[in-house]
Amino acid sequence: MPETNVVTWNAMIDGYLKNGDMGTAWVLFGKMKMRSSVTWSEMIDGLARSGDIVAARLLFDQVPSEMKNVVVWTVMVDGYVSNGMMEEAREVFEVMPVRNFFVWSSMIAGYCKKGDVKEARVIFDRINKRNLVNWNALIAGYAQNGFCKEALEAFGRMQADGFEPDGVTIASMLSACAQLGSLDAGREVHDLIRRKRIKPNQFVLNGLVDMYAKCGDIRTARGIFEGMTRRNDVCWNSMISGLAVHGQSDEALALFHQMEVSAEKPNEVTFLAVLSACVHGGFVQEGLEIFSKMKDNYGLVAGIEHYGCVVDLLGRAGRVSEAYNLIKTMPMKPNDVVWGALLGACRIYSETEMAKRVELEVGMVNSQNGASDDAYYVVLSNIYAASDRWEKAEKMRMVMAENGIQKEAGCSSIALANEFIAPHVSLRGP
Repeated sequence: MPETNVVTWNAMIDGYLKNGDMGTAWVLFGKMKMRSSVTWSEMIDGLARSGDIVAARLLFDQVPSEMKNVVVWTVMVDGYVSNGMMEEAREVFEVMPVRNFFVWSSMIAGYCKKGDVKEARVIFDRINKRNLVNWNALIAGYAQNGFCKEALEAFGRMQADGFEPDGVTIASMLSACAQLGSLDAGREVHDLIRRKRIKPNQFVLNGLVDMYAKCGDIRTARGIFEGMTRRNDVCWNSMISGLAVHGQSDEALALFHQMEVSAEKPNEVTFLAVLSACVHGGFVQEGLEIFSKMKDNYGLVAGIEHYGCVVDLLGRAGRVSEAYNLIKTMPMKPNDVVWGALLGACRIYSETEMAKRVELEVGMVNSQNGASDDAYYVVLSNIYAASDRWEKAEKMRMVMAENGIQKEAGCSSIALANEFIAPHVSLRGP
């Protein structure tokens, strides 16, 4: 170029950063005679996203005061957030002269990603003037962490404040409804999509399929699925999983085979769903063949959940010794669910010797790992419960109680006239 200016230099640096070439970006940055705030923010962002957060902070501290605008501050905060360093992000955030909506949302999303929903809400409540992005960050964070009731209540308050939902909001809402298993709330969100004429993009359509499938309305889920012009792996997995969970194992297997010849190939989640279908349908040979396909055909690594499904599959078919041998060859330590599946099969088929071996095995593994007696009682209690041996499980719980051993309690939720959804606000808004 006969003439270059700060804009062209920035464009080149941005190009190298987007292609992961930090070295050349650094060289160009060093050669620049004049830099703008864009130059500094690009380099800080590039360093942070490459994982070199120390260098990003050093560069941030070198930014001339007249160029350290709200974007530069935001990029530094977001860099810390992206690297999971919320304490450092909070430190910079608190001394920002001015804050924009993006940095508020970044902090909310960062805390939610860490599972600290309470602190995310504290940040949200400090925003003087909120926008849709801020609300979406909070609602998505609630849904991602399983605070589904709170997500639905926030959705109602958002509308009461005069904000119209977009595709991002809807996707989070559908996820919350799916997790709660609330078909009525899910249908209300679907109706909202139609009334507000929200464009049903890939995320919204995936959310609808997932919600209807998890809530048991397989027919509607399948109708939306079949009407989609483009399906990604998330959509296929939701549909296969929905069919499997609701006892339509034949249909789940058929859909899996359709996916195999489609543009989207199965992943680890797909195989978990279809193995579950084999367990529910009693398709032993098909399940074993599908399990083998993971590595042989697709180069996927089976996780403990996949092994657990196969152990359960073999156990239910009375092939207890094969199930035990599979556990012994697993590349990872078996958990309570895996042992529980085998112990349940021992109970069904009166395999008392194998049951004793399992109990002994759990005790030996516990001892070799240096775990306490407390942990042993908890594990064995969970295994008995997973295998429906409630008397044994209760006996273990009594021993735990006598020894003062605490186990974190579980909880369930039910819907009574939609009370858990939003007691004071309607999903429809004002």
